[in-house]
Amino acid sequence: MDELLGRRVPWSAEAEQAVLGSCLIDPACLPDVLNAVRGSDFYLDRNREIFETIFHMFTFGMAIDPVTVLDQMKIRGVFDPESTTEYLRELMRVTPTAANVLRYAAIVRDQALLRSIIRVCEETVETASSGGGEAGEVLDLAEKKIYALRNDRAVGGLLPASQVVQTVYTNLSELAASGQAIPGISTGFRDLDRRLLGLNKGDFVLVAARPGMGKTSIGLNIALNAAKATGKTVAIFSLEMSREQLVTRFLSSEGMIPLANLLTGNLTEDEWRRAAGAASVIAGTNIWLNDNPTLTVAEMNAQSRRLKDLGLVMIDYLQLMQGSGSGNNWAGETRTQAVSDISRMMKIMAKELNVPVLCLSQLSRANEQRADKRPMLSDLRESGSIEQDADVVLGLYRDGYYNEESENPNLTEVIVLKNRHGETGKDYLAWLGEYTSFRDSDQRHEEY
Repeated sequence: MDELLGRRVPWSAEAEQAVLGSCLIDPACLPDVLNAVRGSDFYLDRNREIFETIFHMFTFGMAIDPVTVLDQMKIRGVFDPESTTEYLRELMRVTPTAANVLRYAAIVRDQALLRSIIRVCEETVETASSGGGEAGEVLDLAEKKIYALRNDRAVGGLLPASQVVQTVYTNLSELAASGQAIPGISTGFRDLDRRLLGLNKGDFVLVAARPGMGKTSIGLNIALNAAKATGKTVAIFSLEMSREQLVTRFLSSEGMIPLANLLTGNLTEDEWRRAAGAASVIAGTNIWLNDNPTLTVAEMNAQSRRLKDLGLVMIDYLQLMQGSGSGNNWAGETRTQAVSDISRMMKIMAKELNVPVLCLSQLSRANEQRADKRPMLSDLRESGSIEQDADVVLGLYRDGYYNEESENPNLTEVIVLKNRHGETGKDYLAWLGEYTSFRDSDQRHEEY
C-alpha cells in the first residue's frame, strides 16, 4: 500500500540478507546478533522466517548450518521447494564476511524502528481524525507509544514465548555477570533488601503508615539511596511538601544535621561544613522534584517518560492524588473507587515505565481501636484494589509512638505485609527523628 501511494517503506534488503548470511557463515556470532535484532525487525516475510528458524534452533542448542536450517524450515512449514534452497545459497554468496554482522544488524534494527514510528504516527492521525477521544487522551496514547519505541518495548500485542525466554535469559546472564547480590534497586537498608530483593522494575511498592511514623522520611531515604547507588534518574512527586522542604530533609538526613537547625539557620561551624558536603552529594545526583499538589497520575506518567535513564519514581502520597486529567476531585464517584482507580493506574505506570514506583499511603484509624496497633492490609485507607494492585506493601510501626514507656522508642518495625516476589516478614530500622532519617538496626529480622 505504501508503495502504491508513492511512499518508500524504510528497509534494507542488503542489510537483512547480510545478517542472515553472517549467521549461516559463522553461527558463533549469533549471541551478539540475537541481542541486537529480532525476527519482527525483518521486513520481508522470507527473511523473517529464516531468522526465526535460526533463532529457534539456537534457543534449543541445535547445530546451525545451511543444511540443518533447511531441514528445520521444512519441519516448521516455511520451506518453499522452488526457491528456499537457492535463496540460502544466495545469502551466503552476497555476504562478504561475518565480521561486520553487528553493523548489518544495526541497519536492520534502525529501519524497523523507522517503520514503527511511521505506524505510530499513522495510528495517531487515525485516532485524532476519527474523534476517538479527547485531545489529551490522544496525546497521552501517542506519547506512550513513542516512549515504548524509545525503550525498545511494544505496547500491547502478543509476543512468542521463545522471544520472551531469550530476553529473560539475557537478563539473567547480565545479572550473573554483574555480581550484584540483588536484582532490583537497593533501598539502602540491608535486611529489607534481602527480603524484597531490592525494588524491581515494574513494581508498585506501597509504604503505609499512620501520620508521624516517618513514611515520608523512609521514602526520601530510599529515593536518595537509589540515586546515589545507581546514578540513575529519580523522580519525586510531592503533593504535600514543597521542593525546598524536600531538599531540606535531604540535607538533614545526608549531613546528619538536626532538621530544627536547618529550619532556623542556627548552625554550628561543623554543621555548616556538613551541610556543604551534603549539598554537594545531593547536587551530584539526578533527582528531579515536582511539588504541584494538583498533579494527576497521567501527568506524573507523562513527565516521568521524558526523563532519561529513569530508575525510580516516588509519590507522596496516594490519598492526595487525583486520578483523571479532569481535576474533578472524584465527583460522581465514591472516594474508595477513585483511590482504587488511582492505584490501578500507578501499577500500569510502573509497568509502562519499567521502573519501580514507590508510593506512600496513609493508614485508616482502624488500628487505633486494636490492642495490637501494628498495621494490617485491611487498614489501608479507601483500600479498594490497592492491596491487590501493589506488588509490595510495607507497613511502619514504632512502639515509642504509642507507648511513652517503650524500652526502645526509636526502634521501627518495617512489616512486609505483601511481597509478590517472596516472603513476608518483619525487619527493623532505627528512627533518627532529629535528622528525619532511618538507619539499619542491629535488631534481628523476623518472619511474619
